[in-house]
Amino acid sequence: METQRHEIGMIGLGVMGRNLLLNMADHGFPVAGYDNDPSKVEALQKESAGSKIHGVANITDFIRLLRSPRAVMMLVPAGPPVDSVIGDLMPLLEKGDLIIDAGNSYFKDTNARARNLAAKGIQFLGVGVSGGEEGARHGPSIMPGGPEEAYERVRPLLEAVAAKVDGDPCVAYLGPGSAGHFVKTVHNGIEYALMQLLAETYDLMKRGLGLSDDQLRDVYDTWNQGELNGYLVEITTRIFSQVDEKTGRRLIDEILDVGKQNGTGMWTSQSAMELQVPAPTIDLAVAMRDMSVLEKQRETAGEIFKQPIPPIACDRRIFIDQLGHALYAAMIMAYTQGMAVLAAASDKYEYHLDLERVARIWRGGCIIRAALLEDIRMAYRNQPGLPNLLLAPELSKKVMANQRDLRRVVCVAIELGLPAPCFMTALGYFDGYRSAWLPANLIQAQRDYFGAHSYERIDVKGTFHTDWTKS
Repeated sequence: METQRHEIGMIGLGVMGRNLLLNMADHGFPVAGYDNDPSKVEALQKESAGSKIHGVANITDFIRLLRSPRAVMMLVPAGPPVDSVIGDLMPLLEKGDLIIDAGNSYFKDTNARARNLAAKGIQFLGVGVSGGEEGARHGPSIMPGGPEEAYERVRPLLEAVAAKVDGDPCVAYLGPGSAGHFVKTVHNGIEYALMQLLAETYDLMKRGLGLSDDQLRDVYDTWNQGELNGYLVEITTRIFSQVDEKTGRRLIDEILDVGKQNGTGMWTSQSAMELQVPAPTIDLAVAMRDMSVLEKQRETAGEIFKQPIPPIACDRRIFIDQLGHALYAAMIMAYTQGMAVLAAASDKYEYHLDLERVARIWRGGCIIRAALLEDIRMAYRNQPGLPNLLLAPELSKKVMANQRDLRRVVCVAIELGLPAPCFMTALGYFDGYRSAWLPANLIQAQRDYFGAHSYERIDVKGTFHTDWTKS
């Protein structure tokens, strides 16, 4: 067996690991792959015939293939599998070696692993990778965090395999510790919101306008040619054309209406609440995944509360235009909420995130890539300390230009009784954020009344308490 000549090793030869390894080999890097499932190793060897890839099913042989100091990347499910792999590696590694977790790990787990490994002289990078199977194979967006010197060791490789936008690789060092995994978590939270918003447009056009699958495809295709251009809109267009091999009908109509999740959206909502950053559109997107799982309960409730859905009472073309404008405004709200979470986390966890850099590496390869991200990148370039995207002049103009249609779509959904919670929360977030006065003074009075929690006054500094039961 050839030993100590491979630049990096990949543990986990599932869809993502195998395709990322093939991507590395395509760019001239000698790489090794390991999986304890021999069939996956065999599949890799067949697919990589003639390339600089060596696959093995024995972890000791795998480590021997790597040049020292070793760099080992993992692409395994988050949680216990990551710790299990690290446990298997530790007897085989030496001080100065590097472990890279490229899965969707929870950022607090990443912090704990980094501390434990640093105490043993092992470097650790938490790296978010987005783009799915196609991205891994041909160029993902890559979000690294950890010791900067560790990133520099693998920077040439990561820049080579990352997606490119105008020749610029969609990878950059983001910050210390769990910065990379936190950014990837929020990326996925935004992804949840965008997917739910698109699902709500589908519902309004399918049940509200009665559009066929072909008509829906044409609408999304038209949208993708303009300001709504983005990966999720693009694949939605393709989905409505897909024919089911089993029935001959459109596949979309044969898929059960139950949305699964892997936890990253929930982590975004949890983190936002811990940081006291409002992210209601992301929260509701997570909640609607949970709602979809209540299939039997929904069926029963549908019978109890059954009512016909009247057709939308306006010109079809006008409403579709309004819906597209509303979607654009709501998408801005989704990105705004996610970036606000990142800004707060950067301060709280001392990531020192450059949000212009985050937006830049999201422009290509990742699931939430969209034309809008160039506007977001420029907003942070023009105002590096921008606390909220709604305060950026160009984006605020876009929101104001589309907010009337967002209100119209929300009203239509309410009138029809069609669920559109992400559109509603996007509008609620906008109206709340732009409101110079909010009725939270009543909440403070209530808290002081029942719990003596005190309140602040507008006319004098300090905290105050009133005995509200005195007449």
